[in-house]
Amino acid sequence: MMDDTRPIRLSSLAHGGGCGCKLDPAVLSDILGGPSGFPLPKELIIDASTRDDAAVWRINDETALVATTDFFTPIVDDPEVFGKIAATNALSDVYAMGATPIFCLALVGMPVGKLPPEMIRAILAGGRSVAEAAGAPIAGGHSIDAAEPIYGLVALGTVHPDRLLSNAGAKPGDVLILGKPIGIGVFSAALKQDRLSDEGYAAMVASTTRLNTPGAGLAALGGVHAATDVTGFGLLGHLSEMCEGAGVRAVIDRVAVPVFEEARTLAADGVKTGASGRNWAAVGGGVETPADWSAIDEVLWCDPQTSGGLLVSCAPDSAEAVLAHFREHGHDDAAIVGRVEAGSGVTLI
Repeated sequence: MMDDTRPIRLSSLAHGGGCGCKLDPAVLSDILGGPSGFPLPKELIIDASTRDDAAVWRINDETALVATTDFFTPIVDDPEVFGKIAATNALSDVYAMGATPIFCLALVGMPVGKLPPEMIRAILAGGRSVAEAAGAPIAGGHSIDAAEPIYGLVALGTVHPDRLLSNAGAKPGDVLILGKPIGIGVFSAALKQDRLSDEGYAAMVASTTRLNTPGAGLAALGGVHAATDVTGFGLLGHLSEMCEGAGVRAVIDRVAVPVFEEARTLAADGVKTGASGRNWAAVGGGVETPADWSAIDEVLWCDPQTSGGLLVSCAPDSAEAVLAHFREHGHDDAAIVGRVEAGSGVTLI
């Protein structure tokens, strides 16, 4: 007989978790490939063609509206924490464009017969607390009865058109700065296998619920040319999109990239997500690897990040100001991880 007193593990109700359940990059490219044939209005200054983090609509010479949406299945079992992570992740796309969030709409799909109302309320409360902390209250939304728990936000923000950050603005000579350590996907896989330590879980939650608020002020520093957030396609995937959009080459110093040490250890012990292999298959052809490249490297650099850090391309003489800005916002692990050169693709050294 089933013991109905056992706590419900949210992650057991989903086939994937967090940004690791994104569509395979190659499949997504195939689905979205080809011109739409629809003439775009001049006010739509950024659309999906540059693979940016959000769409942008110019309202007037002083204001542009940034619009994005993000949702996924549980990456943790605590319902309130799941709501916080999902909301933090959705708002990250607004910050990655250099914008300030203004309000949100909730996207809710729940297996009503499997989850008690109090757990669903806790998920919504977690998301609401993060949105309010960002100054972007949840003003409404939509809900359905779904086979798996799904939660996320439509997030809207504003930015001056001259301070808009795209992932396509990187310039040769720039340095690359990453705001958070990588390894969240490995942590989530280990959590499902009951192999994640209490310290690792605490580090995972602290990182994934830390808002990417530095993004809203980056352009005002001067010398910041591009930004994106590192999520489901991993560091190499999102870096490759930045290089493709700007027509440049990135050189990454593997030693300089912040990595959660427990994630590195777990990866060495064979812990990984299914998405890391798909991510490598999608971008590996454009990546030059060193002689000591290993399967562990592939796992880490293609590890799908949920609510990952901002990746910023800026002029070298702006780097210290950008790093200080990150630290003012509590992103103490922000680090220079590489440089931008003329050319194409990504080189790892």
